[in-house]
Amino acid sequence: MSLIGFSAAAMALAMLIDAVIGWPARLYAWIGHPVTWIGAVISGCDRRLNREGDPPARRARAGMLAALAVIVLASLPALVAALVLPHDLAGLIVTALLAWPLIATRSMHDHVTAVATPLSARDLDGARAAVAMIVGRDPALLDTPGVTRAAIESLAENTSDGIVAPLFWGLLLGLPGIVAYKAINTLDSMIGHRNARHTDFGRFAAKLDDAVNWPAARLTGLLFALVSKRPLRALAVMRRDARHHRSPNAGWPEAAMAGALGVRLSGPRSYGSGIRDEPWLNGAAPDPQARDLEDGLALYRRAMVALLIMLLAIATLLALA
Repeated sequence: MSLIGFSAAAMALAMLIDAVIGWPARLYAWIGHPVTWIGAVISGCDRRLNREGDPPARRARAGMLAALAVIVLASLPALVAALVLPHDLAGLIVTALLAWPLIATRSMHDHVTAVATPLSARDLDGARAAVAMIVGRDPALLDTPGVTRAAIESLAENTSDGIVAPLFWGLLLGLPGIVAYKAINTLDSMIGHRNARHTDFGRFAAKLDDAVNWPAARLTGLLFALVSKRPLRALAVMRRDARHHRSPNAGWPEAAMAGALGVRLSGPRSYGSGIRDEPWLNGAAPDPQARDLEDGLALYRRAMVALLIMLLAIATLLALA
């Protein structure tokens, strides 16, 4: 079997494992999670290398070197494992088990369901508490459409960042690819912020994250559109509105989701620092309601099934070639 065929089979199996059992709480309590391990290294680099008294250029260089060191440190064991493991059934299973914690299929669904359940029961306070776990905006200022919109946007964006992108790089580059991607994504989430401390130190990490997420964001939007009940409308909204989003990547899956569900997303939002006036995606559509979040989860499940079928098809075709 070719390298990509082997990787496709391993990523499909890892995706299945995660969808069935997620990352169990007992396992997390015992050993933590690979992302927390990477995060601990990033925190150490931030404390030691990001010195407030240094000029911006020096902080930017330190941030670039820190990011590269984290990526290499995380990827090197994966590269060794990939070189050592045989391309047989045993190697496939071990590769899938090593990739499994880097895919968020189950946790994504669980976190958004935690918002949808109280919303459906008209428990706005419960929904606000749940949505605060997955978005950065102030939940106390969100009404039902605001909570629903925040949850749908998180579902759309994080499907790309947490599932499609790691699988994409795992497919192309095997175990080192998925590990390197996760290191880059974790770097961006921790130091890729536009604030006084991280604007310079995290600039390289943020730019790199934008680059590696570019293909997956567009693939995710296309996937949402193709499995939706309104594929042509979803594609049209994505093509028209995605480029207006504040992020070079998040607008693609979010715009496709907005068109697929027939609701408007993005728009003005409140953070701790104040109100941000963002453009709407599918702005002529109505605000989302609780039922639309359930529909978004159904769309997500169909997209995941389609993605799994695609990986299995690639593995099968290359095995037969």
